[in-house]
Amino acid sequence: MNAATPLPGGYHADFLDLQVPMPMPAEGTVIRDLPYTHFTVLLEPVRRLALVTGVNIDGDQLVDVSRGDEWHLDSRIPINEQTGEAVYANNDLDRGHLVRRRDPVWGDASTAQQANVDTFAYTNAAPQAGAFNQSKILWLGLEDHILTYARRNRNRISVFTAPVLSTDDPVYRGVGIPQSFWKIAAWTTTIDGATVLQAAGFVLDQRPQLSDLDLDTLRAQAFITGTPPPLGPYRTFQVPIRDIAGLTDLDLVALSDADVLVPVSDVRKDTGNRELWAELSDMSGVHLQGI
Repeated sequence: MNAATPLPGGYHADFLDLQVPMPMPAEGTVIRDLPYTHFTVLLEPVRRLALVTGVNIDGDQLVDVSRGDEWHLDSRIPINEQTGEAVYANNDLDRGHLVRRRDPVWGDASTAQQANVDTFAYTNAAPQAGAFNQSKILWLGLEDHILTYARRNRNRISVFTAPVLSTDDPVYRGVGIPQSFWKIAAWTTTIDGATVLQAAGFVLDQRPQLSDLDLDTLRAQAFITGTPPPLGPYRTFQVPIRDIAGLTDLDLVALSDADVLVPVSDVRKDTGNRELWAELSDMSGVHLQGI
């Protein structure tokens, strides 16, 4: 099944009170720019997964629509550039929404319905661990938590999400299975009469908590038996946005400058040192107050 024709527009950089452009890869990187209703996917056609997604969320206009579950390919790009049903069939991998289903579902009835359909494009999915645990609930609820905080900004936020596409990702059915995902939420607030951009960054880690030997053995068994590679329980961290830039090679300077987790001057240039990564067990640990 192919995607219905999306409404024009996609992600809008001017949705908030300040310009917040989509994070972009280095010049010369091949991507497929796919606008949908209230969100955009920048697809990496070799990995066949999103390099970046960006969605505008208007919390005052969110609409409840019937979920549906009709995943579809996007007819605007070749099938061999998309990760489709073959990766998810007959296993415990989830089609993990990158742009969360309800986030772009706002506006009038027809627009909201189209946005709901658009989120079920395979370009907006990535393989994730199937087990639904508390940390997965935490990951899925971050947008709601930040929307509540952002009510001073007309209840609007923009959110960017994607898998971390690493050369170390285990390959299953011809697709590299991401071991981690990142998310950045951005909003504006007023400080001393001036409109200020604020942002918060998060990483979801689904690597198995195993020794290297065990992991190598399980990956070898997965290759032989054709089963998915092992995935661990979700672990969610709030992290400096500059560290996400280091993981993804994306231009996140503007968002990093707005990071509420730590003052920019205090963030290490060495993104391999993760002492500022704060593991979250519930929403009370999320840091949204600027320092």
